[in-house]
Amino acid sequence: MPPAPSPKDASQETSVTKSTAGSIMQIPEKVSDLLVKLDTTEIRSNEDFRPLELLQRATNYLAASMIFLQNNTLLERPLSKEDIKERLLGHWGTCPGINFVYAHCNHLIKKHSIPMFLVTGPGHGAPANLANLFVEGSLAKFYCQYSVDKEGLNKLISSFSWPHGFPSHVNSEVPGQIHEGGELGYALSVSFGAIMDNPDLIVTCIVGDGEAETGPTAAAWHSYKYIDPAESGAVIPILHDNGFKISEETIYGVMDDTDIATLFTGFGYQVRIVSNLDDINAEMAVSMEWAYREIRRIQNCARTGNPIFKPRWPMIVLRTPKGWTGPKELHGTPIEGSFRSHQVPLPRVRADDEEFHLLESWLRSYKFHELIDSSEGLFKKEVLEALPKEELRMGIRKETYAAYKPLDLPDWKAFTVEKDSNESCMKSVGSYCAKVIEMNPKRFRIFSPDELVSNKLDAVFQVTNRDFQWSSQTSNKGGRVTEILSEHTCQGWMQGYTLTGRVGLFPSYETFLGIITTMMIQYAKFIKIGMETAWRLPIGSLNYIETSTLWRQEHNGFSHQNPSFLNNLINMKYAYVRIYLPADANCFLSTIAHCLRAENYINLMIGSKNPTPVWLSPEEAERHCVAGASVWKFASTEDGIDPDVVLVGCGAEVTFEVIAAASLLKQDAPELRVRVVNVTDLMILPGYGTHPHSLDNDAFDSLFTKDKPVIFNFHGYPSVIKAFLFDRPNPQRVKVLGYQEEGTTTTPFRMLTTNGASRFDVAIAAIHDASKFHPILSIRAHELISLYKHKIREHDKYIAKYGKDPEHLMDRPKF
Repeated sequence: MPPAPSPKDASQETSVTKSTAGSIMQIPEKVSDLLVKLDTTEIRSNEDFRPLELLQRATNYLAASMIFLQNNTLLERPLSKEDIKERLLGHWGTCPGINFVYAHCNHLIKKHSIPMFLVTGPGHGAPANLANLFVEGSLAKFYCQYSVDKEGLNKLISSFSWPHGFPSHVNSEVPGQIHEGGELGYALSVSFGAIMDNPDLIVTCIVGDGEAETGPTAAAWHSYKYIDPAESGAVIPILHDNGFKISEETIYGVMDDTDIATLFTGFGYQVRIVSNLDDINAEMAVSMEWAYREIRRIQNCARTGNPIFKPRWPMIVLRTPKGWTGPKELHGTPIEGSFRSHQVPLPRVRADDEEFHLLESWLRSYKFHELIDSSEGLFKKEVLEALPKEELRMGIRKETYAAYKPLDLPDWKAFTVEKDSNESCMKSVGSYCAKVIEMNPKRFRIFSPDELVSNKLDAVFQVTNRDFQWSSQTSNKGGRVTEILSEHTCQGWMQGYTLTGRVGLFPSYETFLGIITTMMIQYAKFIKIGMETAWRLPIGSLNYIETSTLWRQEHNGFSHQNPSFLNNLINMKYAYVRIYLPADANCFLSTIAHCLRAENYINLMIGSKNPTPVWLSPEEAERHCVAGASVWKFASTEDGIDPDVVLVGCGAEVTFEVIAAASLLKQDAPELRVRVVNVTDLMILPGYGTHPHSLDNDAFDSLFTKDKPVIFNFHGYPSVIKAFLFDRPNPQRVKVLGYQEEGTTTTPFRMLTTNGASRFDVAIAAIHDASKFHPILSIRAHELISLYKHKIREHDKYIAKYGKDPEHLMDRPKF
């Protein structure tokens, strides 16, 4: 069977001028020439599309049946209302398009032996994914109950959207999937993350036209500008334009071909529209072949030392009716080609006779009985001819469930700094990450929203580059740093990269990491189910660094003060969440080394980019981080034995204030016995048994005592600590200081005093609570509290006059 014609051989040229190696691929001058035009004559006459058509008939029948039927799944007798599920769940409208694309992916894989899998942005089209996985036998490889026979078919159809069956959305229980698609907007960025450093892999990505309206998708179209074709694979984006959302037309559905062509040519693509329903299999086959050849041409140029600058990658716009091949109309109202086919097109089928008869005629229109033959297994050979070899089928691609290999990590102690020095945590982490990149040149990337230098992690540029391919400064250099000012895109890239077996790091300004909260929550749900799914192997963790924190955003002001990403994490299933607040550079190095080798977690690390004191030696830092918290004897009275009050710091800046407060109290109230505790692992605090790291009550009491006042100075909102300690005995003895949603463009220390988290506030709280049972201190309590309040007022007057903090406030406290 001859291959499809390349654009060069077609009767009409492609719209994109042929490029020589190293040149820029030019945009045509006339708008009418923007769309890629291909001749399908040769492919129509030389390729047999009947197996493709039969496969689509089979999968459309299966998808529709999953939504409706609980019995009589092969329609071996007349349909009865008792055969229909009482609770109808599922989305039909997108399924025929997914089945169509899946079939053509199979066709391309079979012709070229391509490693490929499919990401479906419309994840609610799960019946289509499951139907294809069943036919190709991939489902049976992971779930023996879905064997490719009548019994397995009946089990699949009857158990869909049924308790203990597959849910109505794709999730990590579904083979071949790295994307759930429940929250729209992320399929494209996840797909691009998957092909990074996977040079042979092609991911076909269906972007629903409703999904394409989202902001995250709009940014993700630029992802090809960050793909070096010498080292990475490729994505075939397919915008599935079926015209309708849940109850309204889509933006792309009302755009004509010229609108579409100009938009996506502007994004940097070659655009091919497939819309002729009378010849749609030939149109799609030649389009997929064209896309494949364009990808290989671009990659070949890059891999033979003659890269194309600004290559224009292929994309396909598929225009089909919503609910294609389903019921045409009901009660005189259109269903196919309208929003009414989006979910269940016949919602009252058990009660309405017209809907019931329409359902039976719809299902029988696929003539499913013609496609099966029990003597041949289940499906006739002619149907199975549409499938590639078993090892190439998309449902069993190991990239999607069994590709993780741990990083080779350097010894973090080689990057530590001297105790009692001052050092930026991020400077040390940057040097460590540079070595990680050197040791893992194809398995570790940093995804950053244009803040790497600002966040003091720029040491990595000593060993790598940015990989912005549309910049003449960084193209074709294989950079490990992928920076785009779109947090959603960074998150999607990291998800795709991680779920296909590699490890990523996402550093960000603290206040803006919350932008990706819902994405992170969706991902957490995916890995939760994945960890409960026996055949899914471990993956690396998602690793976030929050820096440029609220306490040091004095030059940006109130808008840059928001620690709420942490709050969102603690509301999730604790088993998958790790939150660390290392107090110095050595502790941060120990923490990041742990996080980069951890599996199946969401790790959040919070630290300062500014120079801060190094409190612990490498050996002390290691012991401290292993424990998650410890008594800091150097700042405590007599090593913290038998304290009157416990001062706790959790976070770099607020820990400095706790230690400064301990120094003040030693000087001004020597009769008060103080214990200083630092917490670096936030998850030790919840009640025992609620998190794998949580301390039992004896360990908790050994740090915080059983009954003494505890003053907790926390990096973020006090409500976090209050929630964690609610289940601990005697929680009313704990007073929590922290961020109170106060700030402006001001000095660093004023940020602390305005939120009640400065050393003076800590000292005031300690004196207030301890004086209730300390007779000597109680005599002087009012005097000392008044002194510290006065110091806060004097500081405010000072900065109003001089515009900066007194230098002595940053001096290391003395003991």
